[in-house]
Amino acid sequence: SLVVLFGATAGAYGAKLGSDERELILLVWQVVDLHSKKVGTLHKSLVKADNLDLSDQCREVSGLTPEGLCKAEPLDRVLQQFCQLVSSDLKVLGRSSYTLCSDGQLLIRQVLHPETSKKNFVLSDCFYSFYDLRKEFYTCYPSSAAVKDQTIKTMAEYLGLGTDEAEEDFGVWQVKTMVAIIFSMLSEGCNHVFTEPETVKYKYETGPCSKSETVDSETVIRARGLPWQSSDQDIARFFKGLNIAKGGVALCLNSQGRRNGEALVRFVSSEQRDLALERHKHHMGSRYIEVYKATGEEFLKIAGGTSNEVAQFLSKENQVIIRMRGLPFTATQEDVLGFLGPECPVTEGKEGLLFVKYPDGRPTGDAFVLFSCEEYAQNALKKHKEILGKRYIELFRSTAAEVQQVVLNRYMSTPLIPTLPTPIIPVIPPPYTIATGSVRDCVRLRGLPYTAGIDDILEFMGDATGDIKPHGVHMVLNQQGRPSGDAFIQMKSADKAFMVAQKCHKKMMKDRYVEVFQCSGEEMNFVLMGGTLNRSGLSPPPCKLPCLSPPAYAAFQTAAVIPAEAALYQPQALLPTTRTPQASAAAPPTVTYYPAQAAQLYMNYTAYYPSPPVSPTTVGYIAAPPGAVAAAATATHTPILPQPGALVRMQGLPYNTGMKEILSFFQGYQYAPDDYNGLIQLSDQARSVLQAPKEWVCL
Repeated sequence: SLVVLFGATAGAYGAKLGSDERELILLVWQVVDLHSKKVGTLHKSLVKADNLDLSDQCREVSGLTPEGLCKAEPLDRVLQQFCQLVSSDLKVLGRSSYTLCSDGQLLIRQVLHPETSKKNFVLSDCFYSFYDLRKEFYTCYPSSAAVKDQTIKTMAEYLGLGTDEAEEDFGVWQVKTMVAIIFSMLSEGCNHVFTEPETVKYKYETGPCSKSETVDSETVIRARGLPWQSSDQDIARFFKGLNIAKGGVALCLNSQGRRNGEALVRFVSSEQRDLALERHKHHMGSRYIEVYKATGEEFLKIAGGTSNEVAQFLSKENQVIIRMRGLPFTATQEDVLGFLGPECPVTEGKEGLLFVKYPDGRPTGDAFVLFSCEEYAQNALKKHKEILGKRYIELFRSTAAEVQQVVLNRYMSTPLIPTLPTPIIPVIPPPYTIATGSVRDCVRLRGLPYTAGIDDILEFMGDATGDIKPHGVHMVLNQQGRPSGDAFIQMKSADKAFMVAQKCHKKMMKDRYVEVFQCSGEEMNFVLMGGTLNRSGLSPPPCKLPCLSPPAYAAFQTAAVIPAEAALYQPQALLPTTRTPQASAAAPPTVTYYPAQAAQLYMNYTAYYPSPPVSPTTVGYIAAPPGAVAAAATATHTPILPQPGALVRMQGLPYNTGMKEILSFFQGYQYAPDDYNGLIQLSDQARSVLQAPKEWVCL
């Protein structure tokens, strides 16, 4: 038997059903006996949603109103009634088993499974197997329209069924027409047999992935904006209703082996991937998750592994993986097993432990542990931040892909995922400078679409494009090298900048309005320090410490020289500006560095937004980049550190430590006991300057 099922939500209808996360408000169904060609009672049930604000399309198509839905039962009660009524109808027809049949995939995969998962109640087993009427119809009638173009109406028209949608209630016409289509497919001319139902996986299966595997790029997506503590099971729950391939969730890590809020997910087919893309900006808790297309190469780079030790460790399937961080370097397998205790036995004892080591064999303080069931894993997680030796140990969920990334990252001398992408620096003979004076000949664009490029900005500015200085458009990127929604543009004069700000402010670019503010080079650098610029004026960076909130900010003393279209990046090194002298005394000498990547200026986001404690993305603050230090070592001029002890290194900091906490820690101490200057020579084509007053701590 089939149970023909139709439903509607409070939002989008048709091909966009479920794409807006709106709740189910209507279920209509009828039992069909395929052998006797008899039908049961047609049932229509309204569902009371938590949010009864119906979309205009929903009101127009369904004719339902919030007042009518207020008296309905909630979804869990409706689904209980569904199972009871279906069982009753089957008994009347002399049948006992059934399979659902719906118009396409969306009702089951994109509405019922995600909504019940968010509301934390379990769907009946019948919702994990169903027939897609569109696919069955195309199999029976290959000359009909493609599956993706089919609707109930087009299928009925193809068969010449004379049904009038206006004569029936919404939902009733759809189910009656679907039943008529099924009977036509069962007729002597077709004799269609329903044999291969669609299936929904009950749970996500973990497993390793080899770099030698072939991964279809049409099956992979990138999820961005994930909570730091989310695991592969959390991501699988976000995509509930869609079938993820075995071992198909790969959490992305930065070069320090910490999660960066992104994941690559591999689905079993391109159809499932396309449905996943419809969940763009759906919510995981209070956060919305961005979903984009990705490639098989990207997935293999993250999830693929070649280490025999890792492969052996991950060969034990259906295990829960826990990552331990902060272990004493002298910790042994016995120490870890003793720390976990008998209440959370490790799978196969010592064989279920994997210590992460550097290429030279030294321990990193990380380890992965296998548990055979969720109960043991939960017991282990309760030991989060308990003491082993003299250190507290962090425990959190992990994945097979994370094991491969972290371990292989240590085995290889270079990280799998660089924190910052290497920019493409065009070779242009003359350098171009970002002005640093007080002349307000620049504009800042805020709120740009993330897909906007330089061409879009030029089109947005219209006739004012001719007033832009050569190579004067500078896109601001975030730490991952993606657009942040900001850009700075250098105009030929302050008057031109003023006209652009007046003409283009809150003008639309694609589907977003863009704010345009006039500013100077000095104010531009102020914003790069973490301050804000709007039509109300300048606001200091959101810090309370005096050294982070000086009375006034001066521009960089030396202009930053960058090539055309060079990007402004988030900090790998902080760019503080010098204080305005408060007395007649000369300004204190400063330290001058040149970052390793010459074309980069950095925008200071992270100094005031510390990383979360579980799995943060760490960034070195006020750090001379490694390339800069290497260049200094081989330079013939004055070295960066002419005096020993000019810099101090702090180890063991909490992972959520920010700039304020570090400066407060050193409150009352005189940093930089002597004045020093250092210079690192870079290429003549691209050069940028980092200046730091001596009262700033350098880590």
